[in-house]
Amino acid sequence: MAIDDRPAPPTTAPSRRRSVPAEISRSWLLVSGTASERFDGAVRSRADQVILDIEDAVDPAAKPAARSTVAEWLTGGGDAWVRINDVTTDFWEDDVEELRGLPGLQGVMLAKTESPAQVTDTWHRLGGHTPVIALVESALGIEESVSIAKAQGAFRLAFGSGDYRRDTGTSSDTLAMAYPRSRLVVASRVGDLPGPIDGPTVGSSHPILREQSQVAVSLGLTGKLCLDTEQLPVINEVISPTPTDVAWAQDFLDDFEARGRVIRDGSDLPRLGRAQKIQRLAEAFGVEAR
Repeated sequence: MAIDDRPAPPTTAPSRRRSVPAEISRSWLLVSGTASERFDGAVRSRADQVILDIEDAVDPAAKPAARSTVAEWLTGGGDAWVRINDVTTDFWEDDVEELRGLPGLQGVMLAKTESPAQVTDTWHRLGGHTPVIALVESALGIEESVSIAKAQGAFRLAFGSGDYRRDTGTSSDTLAMAYPRSRLVVASRVGDLPGPIDGPTVGSSHPILREQSQVAVSLGLTGKLCLDTEQLPVINEVISPTPTDVAWAQDFLDDFEARGRVIRDGSDLPRLGRAQKIQRLAEAFGVEAR
C-alpha cells in the first residue's frame, strides 16, 4: 500500500447543530459532489450526517473533477461521508485511492453493493479502518444482504429504493416495498449492525414524507436518506422517540429503581430494554419528556 504523504488539514470542520453518532443517525443528506458551494451549509444543517455524492448525482464525464473537489474539501477541514461508485465501474478504484486517509472522511457509502467481497475490498483499499455503508439497490443485493451485513468493514446497510424498483419492476406501493425493507432489517440484526437506512422520498410533500418515514420506522429501519434540507426536521422527528415515549421510559426506569430493580414478571425485561433504548436515543437526539 502506498504511503499517504498528503498534508494535514489546516482548519477544523464546520460545526454541526448536534453531534449524533453515525450508528444511530436518522437523517442522511445527499449532496452532489459538484455542488461545492453547498458543502458547508449542509454540514451546518439539521442533518445528522452528510454524504457527498460522486456517484449517481454526477455525470460520468464530471466524476473525476467532482472526486477532486470533494477530496480537496475534506483535506481542507470538511467533514462528511462520501457515496462512491460501485466496484464494477472504472471509477471505483480512483475513488478509494483519492479518498484513502483523508482526515475529514467519516466513511463511504458503496453504491450498488451485491456481495460481501465488494464491501471488504473497499474497506481494505481504504486502509482497513474507514466504515463502509453498503447501499443495496438490486434483487441480488437484497438476496445477499445477510452475507453483506456480515462482511468485514460493513457499518450499516442502506436501501437504494429507486434502483431496486427499476431492477425488479416493483411499484413504490408500501406493501410491495415491505419485503426488501424487512429483509434489510433482518440482515442487519443477523450481522449485528445498527438498523438500516431507508431510501429517499422524492418530492416536496411533507405529509407523504412523514407517512413514508413512519412506515420505515414501523418496519425497523432507523435512518433515512434525503435530498433536501427541508425534509430534515420531518425525518428527525419521526425517527426519534416522542416526548411521550421519553416520559414513559423515565417513569418506568424510576419505578424499576425504586423497587430495587426487581423483575416482577415476564414483561419487565422487554420493557426495561425498550425504556433504556428510548432513554439513550432521547439523550442523543435532545428529546425531552412531556
